Formats: sequence, structure tokens, C-alpha cells
Amino acid sequence: MRLGLLRDSARSAFLASLASIAGPFICGAILALRLYAYLGNGAAKLPFVLFFGAAMSVTAFPVLARILADRKLMHTSAGILAVSCAAVGDVIAWCVLAVITVVARPEAGHANLPLRFAGLVIFISLMLFVVRPWLRKIIPAHESPEANRFVLAMLVLLSSVWATEALAVHALFGAFVAGLVMPRGAPLEAGLRERLESVTLVLLLPLFFAYNGLRTNISLLNDSQLWLVCGWIVFVAIANKLLVTAASVRLSGITWRESFAVGVLVNTRGLVELVILNVGLDLHVLSRTLFSMMVVMALATTFMTAPLLDWIYPAANAEPAAAGSL
Repeated sequence: MRLGLLRDSARSAFLASLASIAGPFICGAILALRLYAYLGNGAAKLPFVLFFGAAMSVTAFPVLARILADRKLMHTSAGILAVSCAAVGDVIAWCVLAVITVVARPEAGHANLPLRFAGLVIFISLMLFVVRPWLRKIIPAHESPEANRFVLAMLVLLSSVWATEALAVHALFGAFVAGLVMPRGAPLEAGLRERLESVTLVLLLPLFFAYNGLRTNISLLNDSQLWLVCGWIVFVAIANKLLVTAASVRLSGITWRESFAVGVLVNTRGLVELVILNVGLDLHVLSRTLFSMMVVMALATTFMTAPLLDWIYPAANAEPAAAGSL
């Protein structure tokens, strides 16, 4: 996550980012209200509606970045706007997810919710304004992490995870905040990747996908009405994220072709969506049936991104963004 991208984006790009989140979130919440009586799984209505809206509005930031890098579109108008929209959207989605977990987790019912939210605000403030500057002094961004600095980074990660769990917020939010406060620099990031990717990419990521496959049961969609609901979920997810984003981005002055390219890019949900869906299933906000429908939606929106982008916005025709144009 590059918070600098949000500061560098112009006001029009920021407003387009908010629109690309608000539209899908509102439409997802409305759809959730209609589905609650049928697929609510006994969950409280507020967490169910909030979770569904967040799941509809999220973008797979890593997948989007890889697609832009592979097609050399990162520095085009469409690429810059897509990254800005995804950055704002993911920050909002993770914050909403934190709120949902505080409200939905069973242990949250045994404590004062305002106190838990106050604790969450204090935790985030400490991480951003105390831990982040301290890490910049202790772990220089221009140097590769030595063993002791790598251990320190892992301790910050695990401490952040423990703190969010203690606040009845999901551990994933603590990991996300720990990533935000880490120093930025090519040698440091390359060193952390070198030490971690051999485990995460070779062992943990395949296990995660296998785990998702085991939790997904398409046979639960055993009648035409359930498949109709699944189709509506996929349709609403694609139509709102793609079309609302394209329309809002068009107001920033770029062409319709570039606007639709941004819409296609932010419509990809990928791994981030699967992570959020697993949180919903663990919190019993989603039933197994609805979880399987949402997995189908995540796969459909991810697989369609590359072919649609190649058709709408070929890399050969992409032009770099002019300085100061956004």
C-alpha cells in the first residue's frame, strides 16, 4: 500500500475513488437487505449488510498492480487512476471489516462496544504516530534487513496481530496495519520479500487456495433459485463496480476508453476478496451457500479482467499520463 499515491492524486481522482467504492457498497447493501431473509444464516442484520457491501466494493490490489506492471500501464492515466481507486477502496474496506468484526464477534457482546472502538482508534494512532517513526529510525529503508532487524519487523507484525485480536478485531486487520507502518525503501522491501516469499508463495499461498477450495461447495447451489441468486450477485458486482467507476472516472476528463479500462481493472477482486470472504465465514456472517456464491463472483470478476482489458485498452495504444494532468 502506497499512501503517497493518495496524496499525489488530484481532487478529481480522489472523488472518483470514493465514487467507485460508495456505489458498489450501497448497491451491495441493498442487495444484502433483499437476501437477508433467504440467506441471512441467523446473523445480525447490520454486520450482514455491512459485510456484503464491503465484499462488493473491494478490489484485489496485488492482482491489479501485477496486471498494470505486466502490460506496462502503471504510468498511464488509466493506471494511475486505477491504483488510486484501489488504494482508497482497500483502506475503506479494511476499516469497514474492522468495524464488522468488532460488532459481529461473540466476545464483543460481553464488553462495551464504544470502549472497543476507542481502543481500536488508540491502537491505530499509536501504530501510525509512534511505531511508524520509531521503525524508520531502527530499520533504515535504504538497507537490506539484517537478521535482528528482520526479527524486529516480525515482532511488530505479531504484536499488531495480537493487539487487534485482544480488541475483538480480526487478526488480518492487525497484519494490514503492521504493513502500513513499515518503512518504505527498495532494499528493505526486497530483503523482506526475499526472506518471506519462499515460505508464503511456495507453502502458505497454495495451502490458502486449497483451504478455500475445501470450504467452497458448489453442490449447495442445488436448485434454479439459488443459481438465479448467484447470477444476480455476479451481475450486481460487475455492473456496479465497473460502470459506476467508469462513469465517475470520466468526470476527471479522460476518455471513455480509459474510463472503462479503469472500471475493468478495479472490478478484479481476486485474493483480497477470498480473504474477506473467509473472515465472513469464520464470523458466521456468511452461510456456506452464500460463501460459495461469493467465491463464484470473485473468480468471475478476476478471470474476466485480463481479456476485457486487452480488448478495451491494448497496451500498444496506451499513453503515459501528462505531468499534472491528474
